[in-house]
Amino acid sequence: MHRAGAGNMGSIDFDQHDDAIRQARNWLNSATQVVALTGAGLSTASGIPDFRGPQGLWTRDPDAEKLSDIRYYVSDPAIRRKAWLARRDSPVWQASPGAGHRALAHFEQSGRLHTLVTQNIDGLHQLAGSARERVIEIHGTLREVACLACTYRVDMHVVLARLAAGEEDPDCPECGGILKSATISFGQPLVAQDLAQAEQAARECDLLLAVGSTLSVFPVAGLVPMARDAGARVVILNAEPTAMDNLADAVIMADINNALPRLLSEEKPG
Repeated sequence: MHRAGAGNMGSIDFDQHDDAIRQARNWLNSATQVVALTGAGLSTASGIPDFRGPQGLWTRDPDAEKLSDIRYYVSDPAIRRKAWLARRDSPVWQASPGAGHRALAHFEQSGRLHTLVTQNIDGLHQLAGSARERVIEIHGTLREVACLACTYRVDMHVVLARLAAGEEDPDCPECGGILKSATISFGQPLVAQDLAQAEQAARECDLLLAVGSTLSVFPVAGLVPMARDAGARVVILNAEPTAMDNLADAVIMADINNALPRLLSEEKPG
């Protein structure tokens, strides 16, 4: 593994300049084991709002953040009822993969994308064609439901059908426990196996590509310094500055679904 420059000393800032994409793409094309880390910014073009952006869900409605806090969810039936309505009405069900999702799936076919760690819960990477065994949904998935008290797990639409039949707070049919989307809420630990797999991939990669994430939520954001400390290059692509820009070899601030296909293409930018 290798690094050309350390942290912000060797970083490239991209402001609609082809040179930076060309340089970062050269690094990607010469890498043999790439880890991609994706966040909510990748899916906004698919009609799924982010959480903390200017038009984010929590920015527009701070109380909505309670729906993602396990303490409120477990203790307050009203929060659970509101959460089930939010799941029913989620834009995820009408969303299609964007150009960025498709570009990553295509890049995977080159054999250089080793692992795709996503903070997103929408399942759009798999719908775009990314191999399920390469995708780590580090914050879980909205497409399934899990019981908080037993091992019951089922497709989300099975429980949404119960909601449509009149249940406001469906409980577990096996143990009577509280049902919740199979996502990681605030106050819940990450799945240990998923985190361990993501950390191993970060330590072993020769380039980490972070896309559409503010890189401010730990422990996932810690994958960036972990990869860097192990000798990997770090390329960050986001519409706005991130908390890890000072650690990157290249910081590309641009529209993600426009820039990412160009970044992962083998052709020269026009």
